[in-house]
Amino acid sequence: MLLLLAVSLLWAFSPGLIKHFLGDLPATAVATIRLGLTFLVFAPFLRPKLVARRTATWLAGIGALQLGVMYLLYLQAFRFLQGHEVFLFTILTPLYVVLLDSALNNQLRPRHGLAALLSVVGAALVVPRAVGTANVMIGFLLVQGANLCFAAGQVAYQRTRPALAHLPDHALFAWLALGGFAATAVVAGPLVRWSVFTPTGEQWLVLTFLGVVASGAGFFLWNLALPKVNPGTLAVLNNAKIPLGVSLSLLIFREPAQLPRLGASLVLLVAAVWLAESAEPKSAPPSKPAQP
Repeated sequence: MLLLLAVSLLWAFSPGLIKHFLGDLPATAVATIRLGLTFLVFAPFLRPKLVARRTATWLAGIGALQLGVMYLLYLQAFRFLQGHEVFLFTILTPLYVVLLDSALNNQLRPRHGLAALLSVVGAALVVPRAVGTANVMIGFLLVQGANLCFAAGQVAYQRTRPALAHLPDHALFAWLALGGFAATAVVAGPLVRWSVFTPTGEQWLVLTFLGVVASGAGFFLWNLALPKVNPGTLAVLNNAKIPLGVSLSLLIFREPAQLPRLGASLVLLVAAVWLAESAEPKSAPPSKPAQP
C-alpha cells in the first residue's frame, strides 16, 4: 500500500508538467514518445524464449489497454474539456476497479464498494465543479473510456500475476510496455507530422522524465504492488493522486487551494483505505488468478 501511495505522489507532478511545458505538442506524439521511452527502459528485460507466445500476447494486450489506449483516450479528451473537467471525470476509476473485480468474481463486496465510493467523494471535494464546455459529453465519454481501460488493465494484471510467479516482474512489465507503446505508435504514426515535430530542449527533458520516471518507474512499481493489496484498497488508491496533487500545488507551486476541503478529502481517503483494509468475512472467496 505504501508503494502505491509513493507512486501516487510521483504521478501528482505529471499534470503540472504537461500543462506548463507540453501543451503545444500533439497529444498522440506525447503519448507515443512517453511510452516509447518507457519501453526502451524495459526492452533489455524482454526475453521471448522465457515466455510462451500466448502469455506474451496476453501481457502485451494488457499493456496496450492499461497504458496505450488509456493515454490515447485521456489525452484526446483535452480537445473537448478544460483541464479541471478532465481531472474531475477521472475520479470514477475506483468504482470501475471494484465493479470489474466483482463481475469477474461474480460477487460484489459491499466493503470494497463503500470504500471506493468514499474515495470518489473525497476526491470530488478538491476538484472544481464547474463544467461548461459545449462538447462536455464527448469529453466525459472519452475520459470514462480511459478510466475503464486503466481499471481493466489493473484488474487483469492483478489476477494474472499469481499464475506467472516463476517470472520476474521486470520481465513481465517489458511486455506491458511493448503493448502500450505499440498501441500509441499505431495511432500516432499516420496522424503526427514527425518531420516537423521539434520539441525544445526543455520539453525533451520533461518528456524524458515522464517516460522514464513517471511512466517507466511509476507504472512498474504500481503494477508491482497490485498483487499485494486487495481490490478495495487498489480502487481507493487510484484517487490518492488527486488530494496529493492539490497538496503539491499548494506547497510547491503556491497555487490556491481550499484547506478545509483538502483536509476533508485526505480524511475521507484515509477512512476509505481503513475500510478496504478491514477484515473481511471469511466466506468471501479470494480472487481467482487468470490463466494467460
